[in-house]
Amino acid sequence: MAEAPLSSLREQAMGQAQGAMALQVAFIGVTNGLFAALDEHGALAPGDLAGAAGMDPGYVARWVDAAYAFGFLGEEDDGERVALTDAGRGFAGGPAAGPLPFAIHSMLGAHMSERTAHYMRTGERPGEQVLGEREPIARLFGTMLEGMFGPVFEEQILPDLPVYREIDSGGGTAVDLGCGNGWYLRRLARAYPHLRGIGLDLFDEAIREASARAEEEGTGDRLDFRKGDMHDYAVTEPVDLIAMNRALHHVWDEKERVFAFLRDNLADGGAAVIWEPNWPGRRAALADPKLRGMAFQNLMEHVQGNHFLGAEEIAAEMEKAGLRPEIHLYSEGNEAVVVGRK
Repeated sequence: MAEAPLSSLREQAMGQAQGAMALQVAFIGVTNGLFAALDEHGALAPGDLAGAAGMDPGYVARWVDAAYAFGFLGEEDDGERVALTDAGRGFAGGPAAGPLPFAIHSMLGAHMSERTAHYMRTGERPGEQVLGEREPIARLFGTMLEGMFGPVFEEQILPDLPVYREIDSGGGTAVDLGCGNGWYLRRLARAYPHLRGIGLDLFDEAIREASARAEEEGTGDRLDFRKGDMHDYAVTEPVDLIAMNRALHHVWDEKERVFAFLRDNLADGGAAVIWEPNWPGRRAALADPKLRGMAFQNLMEHVQGNHFLGAEEIAAEMEKAGLRPEIHLYSEGNEAVVVGRK
């Protein structure tokens, strides 16, 4: 096979680099409230934008130039003021299906790539602490997860799984382990008015955000967010559903204990609902553009001491623990929800 000329490869790399730059510029605007300020106030001069967002005027002036270059801002009044374009408006906290989570993920990916390059030399796998090493990224982690996976849950998983309707019909209780900003339970509660939920997370800020959002959405009377996890389980009676959303691979080394915990804390007839990326059996599948992100993420997971799982191996462990597994595939088979019935 003939080799591609270096000039062609260079142009390809330049295009990829510009895409990364655009998302990085967007992240700066998201984390410092610049898109939100323009969305609220309309067209602003750079100095006024700095004042509205509470940021340094010099930095904001240079950010305005960069955001204009990448098409997020347009000029008004012969360049005296700038306003959001349609592309920029997508980063102003719009619908969950918009581009905002990808700007956050781009910065997280850059951080984790640097950590991977470093630890590859030593073989160290320091764990999930690396996720919290960059405060602006960590602060938006819940927003990123909600934006990336909320639409998949709401459009594909939620209407398809009968277990949710069963629990709602009996006014049952669902527990979300590692609930973050509560996006999973908040969507469940909006769809099913009789279902109650308990969200457990170890981070106080996540619990506060989840509680505040539930109150804003009118589900706060049925959702209770508490500090806890499997090691410090803050629920005193068996429940109807225990969910783990893209979290099982983080504790796979303890899988026997995890599945025993799920079984022992479910009421009779209850279900464990495990949502994970469905790792393919063959490397060749990873060349599909839809799976490239999964391949990249699995490399980042290695730093944290984890790896992605296939749906069949999750189901096999459920069965060993005495739960009856059902595999449900979504997003062309790339996302797996394994329901284990007690």
